[in-house]
Amino acid sequence: MKNKTLPLHSKDSYAFERVSVSAFTEASITVEAAMAAPVFFLAVVSLLYLMEIMAVQTAMRCGLQYAGKKAAEDSCIVAVVNPSQLEQDVVNAVGAERLDRSIVLGGSGGIRCDGSRISSSTGIGELTVKYEVRLPIPMFGVSPIQYQEKMRIKAWVGYEKPGFDSDREETVYVTETGTVYHKNYHCTYLELSIHMVPTGNIEDLRNESGGIYYPCEYCMKRRGSGIYITDTGNRYHNSLSCSGLKRTVYAVSLSEVIGKRACLRCGR
Repeated sequence: MKNKTLPLHSKDSYAFERVSVSAFTEASITVEAAMAAPVFFLAVVSLLYLMEIMAVQTAMRCGLQYAGKKAAEDSCIVAVVNPSQLEQDVVNAVGAERLDRSIVLGGSGGIRCDGSRISSSTGIGELTVKYEVRLPIPMFGVSPIQYQEKMRIKAWVGYEKPGFDSDREETVYVTETGTVYHKNYHCTYLELSIHMVPTGNIEDLRNESGGIYYPCEYCMKRRGSGIYITDTGNRYHNSLSCSGLKRTVYAVSLSEVIGKRACLRCGR
């Protein structure tokens, strides 16, 4: 007698299919969750490194500006740029410790200014600082990225050696909108130390005087992931090109600064 295969009941077939679909759906959700976690973590790490790169670029521009001012003063005597001195000035302005713990390859020893030149005939020079940034993401094996910052200078022809024309009136320095005059060209109010900070931390930060930071009236119409502050100012900015982060300095005689008081830091 032949065995006959009995057909599955329709209810049993429906239950089997429902269990299979449910198990498959749960398994696919588990796989997607396992893949989403590393991708999200990688995106967060990439964003942090992008912010650090922007902070390094800002620091290098400020350091090169400081080194350029010193080079402009020195080149008025001899129109020669010393790359090793430029590198040292940039490192001193940015901070050797800051560079050594940053993503700059080689730290404070990875700064190169060997491409800097100045014309002996025109006194116009071009300063260049080169460096490499490493991204420590081993799974992708990203090679170091090369960056460079450039600026132009002109030999400062207003330099005067002591002893000549000693009866001449004292020279002081003022800005377009400032209410004080400065006796030191390198006063911290004239040489701004710009830092990039996360937007969410601004309420907890204080300047050197212990004051809080207020939004800039010119550039804080929109807010991004990072903002810029200075050690001595009381405003935070959304753009490095904001006029509040720039200083146009004029050298004038002391008798011309009518209505301006002496700077509390360098005017004594």
